Amino acid sequence: MRTVKGPTDHVVVVGAGLSGLSATLHLLGAGRRVTVVEREALPGGRAGRIESHGYRIDTGPTVLTMPDLIDEAFAAVGERLTDRMELRALHPAYRARFADGSELDVHTDAQAMEAEVERFAGPAAAHGYRRLRHWLQQLYAVQRHRFIDANFDSPLQLLHPDLVRLAALGGFGRLDDRIGRFLPDPRLRRVFSFQALYAGVPPARALAAYAVIAYMDTVGGVYFPRGGMHALPRAMADAAADAGAVFRYGHPVTRLERSGDRITAVVTAHERIPCDAVVLTPDLPVVHRLLGRRPRRPLRLRHAPSAVVLHAGTDRTWPRLAHHTLSFGAAWERTFDELTRTGELMSDPSLLLTRPTATDPQLAPPGRHLHYILAPCPNTETGPGARDWHDLGPRYRDSLLSVLERRGLTGIGAATEVHHLVTPADWAAQGLAAGTPFSAAHTLAQTGPFRPRNLVRGTENAVLAGCGTTPGVGVPTVLISGKLAAARITGPRPARSPAGTPRPTPRGIPA
Repeated sequence: MRTVKGPTDHVVVVGAGLSGLSATLHLLGAGRRVTVVEREALPGGRAGRIESHGYRIDTGPTVLTMPDLIDEAFAAVGERLTDRMELRALHPAYRARFADGSELDVHTDAQAMEAEVERFAGPAAAHGYRRLRHWLQQLYAVQRHRFIDANFDSPLQLLHPDLVRLAALGGFGRLDDRIGRFLPDPRLRRVFSFQALYAGVPPARALAAYAVIAYMDTVGGVYFPRGGMHALPRAMADAAADAGAVFRYGHPVTRLERSGDRITAVVTAHERIPCDAVVLTPDLPVVHRLLGRRPRRPLRLRHAPSAVVLHAGTDRTWPRLAHHTLSFGAAWERTFDELTRTGELMSDPSLLLTRPTATDPQLAPPGRHLHYILAPCPNTETGPGARDWHDLGPRYRDSLLSVLERRGLTGIGAATEVHHLVTPADWAAQGLAAGTPFSAAHTLAQTGPFRPRNLVRGTENAVLAGCGTTPGVGVPTVLISGKLAAARITGPRPARSPAGTPRPTPRGIPA
């Protein structure tokens, strides 16, 4: 594995999002001094927090899986996840509601899920689910260390017996077809393939290997931190600070100083910070602007669809909503065509509804509730541009509320007393390419060694982390990206158990 050249004693991490915090913890565990510069006043990046009229609104991801990856980051500095935060497993992980009025609770316990599938679709479907679960476990075991948690220097690294095993499992077939071999019922297929949307590829065209995302959700389990999702970056930042990291909040980076092929300092709006190496976590357009160069690719990057998010603080809730509820429209193939090809808003929306106060009532004032409605939409390259959303956004918000009214959330418009709308225009204003928080799509040409690399050509001591680079989009993979970025600086290090691991002596740089 290639690593950065020259001294790496002091590393500046640009961005205190999940990838930057993961990189920071792993760098500290390897004995590096770390300064983290963040443009916002708090950690989290996209996993931020808005407080309004007593509502504590998470601005970023709402689905948390694979807590072992979080524990791995804490273990780098001799701590455990449980030292810093409380995670609650969600039962069910999701509730799926379909256009025909049927409902399915998605359980991560094998026996509970098998019984639920049998109730929903009969004994043959339950048998298919058992086979599907076994296949998902095999798929994850093959991909975890070889293809997900790996720094690639060349596509030739793919030439490994695990590639043969992945092919034998059908990983290079199409996701929807492969799921359909186990579960012919189209409603069940949606539950185990909708995750491909966040990878930016319709299930009918996505590689079956991406079913590993369904493994994380439906087998590995879905969790929620007490205090909301923002509690995760808060806990990671606190652990990093206690281990010696220096944080500079409210410090947007204005430029990088260079000497030849090396970055010698990170300059913020307030100070100049000398460094031996730098980890850059902003979205790729911001990184390229700071570096003053854009890497050459044979094909232009293709970006995933975006999303409209409506955060609603309400004076009531609806009893059929779980913590996470998937509200599927009748359309499916047409929906993906609209999102990825024609650039139209969904004519029959499929939505993710999250009710965090179902698990943590303290995120809202007494007797109040939080609802998060995520509606996938085309990105600004495929669909309406960022300027269009300034007028389109309020109209689309009203349209979504009307859809929810028709689907059983009677009176949601009148019940909403606080709302916060996020559209592709807002994502674009944050510097996200194509106005999407899901970055580059996971097409075959943009996956693994073909995804933008985390080493920067022409710069010896800069490394990238975040969803735009290896391994990709999602909380688990972003945490891994920080670990991989740190390894590019420190060299590979064995995994460390939190139990009995000595904590590094806190070290910092002068203020």
